Amino acid sequence: MRRDSIFYQLFQQYPTLLFELLNESPANATDYTFDSVAVKEPRFEIDGVFLPPESALPGIVFFCEVQFQKDERFYERLFAECLLYFYRNRDRFSDWQIVIIYPNRQIEQSDTHPYRSLLEGEQVYRVYLDELGDIRKLPVPLALLVLTTIGPEQADEEARRLLSREAAEVPSFSSRTLVDIVSTIMAYRYENLSREEIDQMLGISVKETRLYREAKEKGREEEARSLVLLLLTHRFEEPSQEARDRIESLPIETLENLSKALLDFDGLADLQAWLEKLKDDDQ
Repeated sequence: MRRDSIFYQLFQQYPTLLFELLNESPANATDYTFDSVAVKEPRFEIDGVFLPPESALPGIVFFCEVQFQKDERFYERLFAECLLYFYRNRDRFSDWQIVIIYPNRQIEQSDTHPYRSLLEGEQVYRVYLDELGDIRKLPVPLALLVLTTIGPEQADEEARRLLSREAAEVPSFSSRTLVDIVSTIMAYRYENLSREEIDQMLGISVKETRLYREAKEKGREEEARSLVLLLLTHRFEEPSQEARDRIESLPIETLENLSKALLDFDGLADLQAWLEKLKDDDQ
C-alpha cells in the first residue's frame, strides 16, 4: 500500500494538517505551501517540504517524511537531505524543523544513539499514528492519516463513519475531496477490488466520485460549446476556423458567458471583438 502518496495528497489539499500534528505552529501556518524539492551534488529528492510564504521570508522550512517501512539507515539519509537543502537555501530560511510520521514505534530505526541530540531536541518531531487516540474522536484530517494504518476488519467501518461526518467537521478541502481521499485509501488497501466495488462497499454513489464529476463537467463543456457554435451559425454564418479554435479552448464558465453575450451581437465582428477583449483581460 503506497501510503506516502496518500499522505502527500492530503498535505497538498490541506497544508495546515502538518501543524495539527505539532504542539506549536507558526502564526502564519495557513499561508504555507506544500511542495517537493531536489538537492543537487549529491542529488536528493525530498518529497514533503512546507515552504513559508514569500512575504514571510526568511521563515521556517518544515520537512515532512512519511516512513512506513523499517530502514536502518533512515536517519542518516533524512538528516543529510534536509540539512543539505537548508544549507543550499540558507538565505531563504531562518530555521528548520522535521516532522516524521510513523505508523508505530516498531518501524523506527533501531540505532538512534548517534542522533540523540537531534531526536530529543525541539527541531525534530516524531508522530506515531497508533498513539494519536481514538480515530472517531480525532479531527477529520488526522483521522484520515490513522485510517491508513488500521486493520481491514476495522477500516471498512471507520471509512464509512468518516464519510458520514457532519459537514462542519470536514476541513477546507471540501466533503467531495473527502470522498475521493477515503475511496483512494481503501482502493490501495483492497488492490484486488475495482474502484466501483470499493465505492459500493463504502456506500458511495457513483455521482459523488471524482471521475463522474470530471466526466459530467466535460459533458457540460461540450454541450455549451455546441450550443454557442449552433447559435452563431444560425444567426449569422459559420465562424472562421480561428474563431472556432478559440471557442474550443474556452472553459465552461466563459462558454456560458459567451452564449448570453452573443444574443446581443449584430454579426461575427462582435464575436471577434468579444474574443479580443477576453484575450486582453487574460493578459
